[in-house]
Amino acid sequence: MLGTAGLPHVLMRFYTVPTAKEARRSVVWAIWLIGLFYLFTLILGYGAAALVGPETIANAPGGVNSAAPLLALALGGPVLLGFISAVAFATILAVVAGLTITAAASFAHDIYANVIKKGKVAPDGEVKVARRTVLVIGALAIAGGIGVQGQNIAFLVALAFAVAASANLPTILYSLFWRKFTTRGAVWSMYGGLASSVLLIVFSPVFSGTPTSMFGESVNFAIYPLNNPGIVSIPLGFFLGWLGSVTERRREDKLLAAEMDVRSLTGHGAEKAVSH
Repeated sequence: MLGTAGLPHVLMRFYTVPTAKEARRSVVWAIWLIGLFYLFTLILGYGAAALVGPETIANAPGGVNSAAPLLALALGGPVLLGFISAVAFATILAVVAGLTITAAASFAHDIYANVIKKGKVAPDGEVKVARRTVLVIGALAIAGGIGVQGQNIAFLVALAFAVAASANLPTILYSLFWRKFTTRGAVWSMYGGLASSVLLIVFSPVFSGTPTSMFGESVNFAIYPLNNPGIVSIPLGFFLGWLGSVTERRREDKLLAAEMDVRSLTGHGAEKAVSH
């Protein structure tokens, strides 16, 4: 639930609202709806186990990932199975497109235009960089997909959600609901949550030490015992956001809160904060 709320293409929709108050309401509604959606997946899982059978699901080509399609086939036949398959395919395309566009636009506007070029960029410069960024992101995604062949798809998605929840969600919640949240807190939260989640994944059984690891059983450098870093990295992201904010020497809180509202809703001043 937290990871879904922290995905970039979901976060960008929180701010398609006119005021900070509406943005806070948008976040609350999104988290509740996402939470209910994941509760429904539990119902689907138990329903598939009861109506289809655990052995049939385990022996299917997709393993546990075939639970929902097999349940659709049992309940509605080929018509419902085709509908569920179409929905899944459309969802995958929408998520990939949303993440790719968000990443490319963020790099072109925030990093290239405002940090590297310091605002002095040609009118079509951001578009050219965004197009090249899309190609790079696509190549990296393909290489990563090849590297994790044989892994459980749902499990890989859970890892991506853990990274999003660790790096993005603490910052967005603090900026919306805590008036004393500062730029240092945002930076510490984002970089700390990102670094901790990625490092814990690299040094977990996901990468080495088990037959299903990326490097197989012959290589073992796993020092973190859990497969998912969220139980450590998500609280750490929130803690670093709080620590960075309380240790920064601030101006008057009202002025700071107004500045954070403007930055969160418009992005104005972000390049200055990054350069400093």
